[in-house]
Amino acid sequence: MNFFRFNRKLYPTAALFAGVFIIIFGLAEAKNLTLCSAFLGFSLIWLMIFGCSAAAAMRIFPFYLAVALIFFGIFYAATGSFEAGHAMANRFAAVFLAVVPGMATEPVRMTRALSQMRAPRSATLGILIAMSFMPLLKTEIKRVREAMKTRNAGSVLNPPVFYRAFLVPFAMRLVSVSDTLALSVETRGFTIGKEPYTIYKKENFVFSDFLFLFGLTASAAVTAVL
Repeated sequence: MNFFRFNRKLYPTAALFAGVFIIIFGLAEAKNLTLCSAFLGFSLIWLMIFGCSAAAAMRIFPFYLAVALIFFGIFYAATGSFEAGHAMANRFAAVFLAVVPGMATEPVRMTRALSQMRAPRSATLGILIAMSFMPLLKTEIKRVREAMKTRNAGSVLNPPVFYRAFLVPFAMRLVSVSDTLALSVETRGFTIGKEPYTIYKKENFVFSDFLFLFGLTASAAVTAVL
């Protein structure tokens, strides 16, 4: 009966598959302008329905919009073709949209799911560190910027200020964070050897995950056929 429980959060590997699938299909079908845009729009709505919060999508939207407009303008100016600019915007939309499932998945849940699948510990550990590193990176950038304001160091647009007051402290913080992450992983018993391990709390694949994957692949199939 647990399989039929509607789960608001995607199964971690289903989210991983969704990201890879969206970016591959989006890049392959980018020149199919209208249908590819429709598929990407449907995928965004589908992700939000099945547990990927709108906040995760909205955080990357300004970056996508800026990059898409820049490259749309470049390709339109170079080729004089609206279609070429639209296709490039589709490609960037696929890349940015593929990030959303990962942003909505907690690193610990992804680690549990990969461990249940008996994935190589080196791959599991690498994904855990990579997913944990990005939020820390954002926090460290904020701390360095606050320190600059406290010291009245000046604008980061000034090259000497950027190098001395931002880049050097930021690099030192990254070294410290990487050491802390490595020590944290080691103290929690993670190894890359073949030592046996157990999973305290397991992740379950439920009906909503099956429905999500079916809807995503079905929409891609319709797009490819049309």
